[in-house]
Amino acid sequence: MIGNAMALAAREIRRNLLRSGLTALGIIIGVAAVIALVTLGSGAQSEITSGISSLGSNMLIVAPGARSSRGMGGVVTQATPFELSDVDAIAREVGGAENVAPVASAGTVAVFGNANWPTSITGTSNEYLTIGNWELALGRSFEASEERAGRAVCLIGATVREKLFGALNPIGSTIRLGKFACQVIGVLRSKGQSAMGGPDQDDLILTPIRTFQRRISGNQNVQSVFVSAVSESETDRVKLDIEALLRERRRIRPGDASDFDVRSIAEIAELVQSTTGILTTFLAAIAGISLLVGGIGIMNIMLVSVTERTREIGIRLAIGALENEVLTQFLVEAALLSSLGGVVGIVLGLGISAIAARGIGIPFTPDYTIVGIAFVFSAFVGLIFGFFPARRAARLNPIDALRHE
Repeated sequence: MIGNAMALAAREIRRNLLRSGLTALGIIIGVAAVIALVTLGSGAQSEITSGISSLGSNMLIVAPGARSSRGMGGVVTQATPFELSDVDAIAREVGGAENVAPVASAGTVAVFGNANWPTSITGTSNEYLTIGNWELALGRSFEASEERAGRAVCLIGATVREKLFGALNPIGSTIRLGKFACQVIGVLRSKGQSAMGGPDQDDLILTPIRTFQRRISGNQNVQSVFVSAVSESETDRVKLDIEALLRERRRIRPGDASDFDVRSIAEIAELVQSTTGILTTFLAAIAGISLLVGGIGIMNIMLVSVTERTREIGIRLAIGALENEVLTQFLVEAALLSSLGGVVGIVLGLGISAIAARGIGIPFTPDYTIVGIAFVFSAFVGLIFGFFPARRAARLNPIDALRHE
């Protein structure tokens, strides 16, 4: 009976091919939108988390937080910045900390000859290169004496080199950063664009932290501290030790909230993954609304079809067809129509997401579980919204149906 019903349903769909295509359009758009959004969201999630994780799962970032005065309506203020003594204390007293680098940054305009380029300058130490997996393409890193004395030397990223020097060798040249001039001693190997079209990782200049403090910021502040643990398994313990040490140094009483944050790269990656996952689910849910709209379209067209085929239904009922057989025929027709729409939507969604993923530079990672769910849901929508027209057809009075013009 099901096979015969499917044959009849296919015949009716072919007979009104344009109307059937327009009827299934809502299902096609809904399924394509859901699959495209979920696939692109998964690819973006993978790209971002892999970019963050490439810094190392044993990396920690320590930054001052915010604090507020006690009581209702307390004023929120920025916590006291770190100093180099805090960095030295972490390196000296936290046993599992393998590399510790101070970080302070500011925007600047780099000038060489007639060329200039807006970029950022970061005061740090050689440990920053190790923690961030930076390699040198040319030249050398800072010498210990240069770091201690705060010499006017710097390392430049590949983008800064291209914008200021072109094909010239920049080693030994002097660039001007506002009123500050420094000698280029090294060029960092290119890392390229960060995940999802974020900031250019090669658009930077590094200088010793003491040089930055004296020549750029004019204070002793350290904006953040980068720490790498000796191993991933030691990361949690190192984090707790850093928190305990800084609470003691900043005289935070037991029970009071810390005015700084210590986050591991693993935590940041997990947070980003959770956020992008929620956003993807939300967008997919919005796109899924069009599936319901498509179901309403199927119900309307099936009601029209019942009206057009009233005499046919009356003849079938008059010669002995059962109500269940008529009901099954129309349900199968609705389900087949929505299923075909689901198949077209799947192909369209995968094609759109593949093209878009290549265009924005993220992995194409289709989730075939979602593909299967989208197909089953599209067929389910056809059954649900096709039931009322099918029941109406099955309950027609044969005599009234035969007299219908």
